[in-house]
Amino acid sequence: MIQKILMLYPKIPTTYWSFDHALPFIGKKASLPPLGLMTVAAMLPSKYDVRLIDLNIDTLSAADIEEADIVFISAMLVQKHSFEQIVALCKRCERPVVAGGPYPISSHEEIEGVDFFVLDEAELTLPRFLADLEAGRPQSLYRDSGKPDITHTPVPRFDLIDVEAYDSMPLQYSRGCPYNCEFCDIIEMFGRIQRTKTSEQFLRELDAVKASGFRGSVFIVDDNFVGNHRRVKSLLSEIINWQKQNGFPFALFTEASIDLAQDEELLDLMVEAGFNMVFVGIETPDEETLAFTQKRQNLKSPILESVEKIQRRGIEVTGGFIVGFDTDGPDIFDRQIDFIQQAGIPIAMVGLLTALPNTQLWRRLESEGRLKHSTTGNNTHTLATNFIPRMPESDLIDGYKRVLCELYSPRRYFERCLTLLRRLSPQTRSVRSTSWVELKALLLSLLKQGFSSYGMLYWRYVFSVIATRPRLFPDAMALAIKGFHFFAITGEIDAADRFLTRISEARHRFQLRVDRIMHTRKRRLAVSLERSILGMMSEVKASYGDFSTGVQMHLQQTIADFTQRCQAWVAKLRLVHGVS
Repeated sequence: MIQKILMLYPKIPTTYWSFDHALPFIGKKASLPPLGLMTVAAMLPSKYDVRLIDLNIDTLSAADIEEADIVFISAMLVQKHSFEQIVALCKRCERPVVAGGPYPISSHEEIEGVDFFVLDEAELTLPRFLADLEAGRPQSLYRDSGKPDITHTPVPRFDLIDVEAYDSMPLQYSRGCPYNCEFCDIIEMFGRIQRTKTSEQFLRELDAVKASGFRGSVFIVDDNFVGNHRRVKSLLSEIINWQKQNGFPFALFTEASIDLAQDEELLDLMVEAGFNMVFVGIETPDEETLAFTQKRQNLKSPILESVEKIQRRGIEVTGGFIVGFDTDGPDIFDRQIDFIQQAGIPIAMVGLLTALPNTQLWRRLESEGRLKHSTTGNNTHTLATNFIPRMPESDLIDGYKRVLCELYSPRRYFERCLTLLRRLSPQTRSVRSTSWVELKALLLSLLKQGFSSYGMLYWRYVFSVIATRPRLFPDAMALAIKGFHFFAITGEIDAADRFLTRISEARHRFQLRVDRIMHTRKRRLAVSLERSILGMMSEVKASYGDFSTGVQMHLQQTIADFTQRCQAWVAKLRLVHGVS
C-alpha cells in the first residue's frame, strides 16, 4: 500500500538564469523552489506522507529513495541530465517513478525508466492516476488536453521546503497567453485563453508565503502576467491593500508582454503594488523577424520607447533576446548589441533560437526537413542549434559568442546598469533599511569585485552611483553582484570554446602522427607519442572537471569521443613498440 511519497526536483545546471555565482553573496543556495511539485503535493490526499527534496539545495541518497513507496519527479528540459540520474537511482532502489512537468510532456516517448507519466495539467490527470493507483491498476500514461479551472487549485505546500535556502518565492496567478509566437511552447501546453485564479485565492497564497517566515522577493511566474488587463488590474488593487496591511513584506517581479507600457493605469498599479522588475520577451529589434515569428504585439509601438517608459516608472526591465531566426541578416549581432545597450537592460538573456518540441516552429522545421535533434533546453551554453539555420551555422555561432562576450564585458555591463539607474525614479522605488545579509553581500562585492581584473571599472561604477543616484545604491550593488555571475558564466563559455578548439587541434595533430608512425613503424616515436596522448587525456580530464555542470553537459560528448579515439591510438601505438 502506497503511503510515503518522495518528491524530487532535479539539479538545474549552471546557466545565465541560475545565478549560481551570485547566490553565495547573499547566503542562498538556489533562486526558486519547485512550485509545480509544491502545488501537486497540495493536491494529494492528507493520508499520504509527502517529503520533497530539491537537488539544487540538498543531496539525494539511496536511503532517501528506499524510505519511500513511490517517487514523483518534475523537470524542465534543461534538467534532463539530472532527471536521468535520478530515474536510474530509483530503478536501482526498486522504487516506481511517476514523472510530469515540461520535459516529460514534450519527450515522454523518448524517456526510459519511468513507470507512470502523469502529464499535462495535474488538476485533470493526477486524480485519475491516484484513483487507479489505489485500485491497483495504474496505467503507464495519463494525458488530458483540457484546460482546467484553476480557481480550485490549492495553496502550494511551502511547509515542505526550507524557505531560507532560496532567494525568491514563486506564485502563479494565471496560465496561458493570448499571443501566438511561433517558437513558444507555453501556448501549446496552457492554451491561448488565459485562465486566472481569483484575487482572494492569490491573497491566500501571499498569506502562506508570509506565514512561512520568508521575506524578500516574490516571483509571479505567469508567462504573461498582464495577458488580461481587466482582471490583473482588479488583482493589483487587492495586492496593494494587502501589502499596506502587512507592511509591504514582499517586492514583486513577473513576466509580461511589452504592451504593458501602453496602459498607464496598469503601470501605476504595478508600481504601487511593489513590482520592481519585469521580464519582457523582446527577442529582436528586427521588425521583419517579429512579424515573421508572429510576435506582433512587439510591433504596436517602438520597443525602445516602451522599455524606457517602464523603467522611468521605477520598474527594471529584464529581457529575452534570440538570434538564429530565418530572417536574421549578418548585421543582427551588432544590432542586438546596440539595441540592448541603448535600452539599458543589464540582464539581457540572449540565446540561440531553439526549436522546442510541439511548437509551431518545430512543426514547420520538421516539414522542411531542417530538424537535427532534440534540444537540451539550454540555449545559452549549448553552442549549437538543433535545426539547420538559414545563416551558415558557423557564422551564427561565432556571432552569438561575440554578442555574449560584448554584452557581458564589465565595461558594457556597467554602462547598461548606469543607463538603467539614471532612468529609475527613486520616488517610486521603496526605500527600506539595509539588512545584515545585504551588508555582508556589499562587503563581499567590494572585496571580490573591487580587487578583480575589472576592479577599475567596478570602482568607477560605484562612485558614479554614489555621486548621481545615492538612493539607488542598494539596487546598484545588487546589479553589480549579478554582474559577477554573468562575467563568470561568459568567461566559462569562452573558455569552453577555446577548450573545444584545443581538443580539435590535438585530434588532428595526433591523427597525422599516428598515421605516420604506423607507416614508418618507428618504436621510439611510438613510445613518445603514446606519452603525449596519455598526457593530453589527463589534461583534458582535469580541465573538464573545472567546468560547471552546465558546461560539462555541453562538452560531455566531445570528451567521450576524444577519449575513445585516444584509446584507439594508444592501442595501435602499442602494437608498434611491443607493449600490450
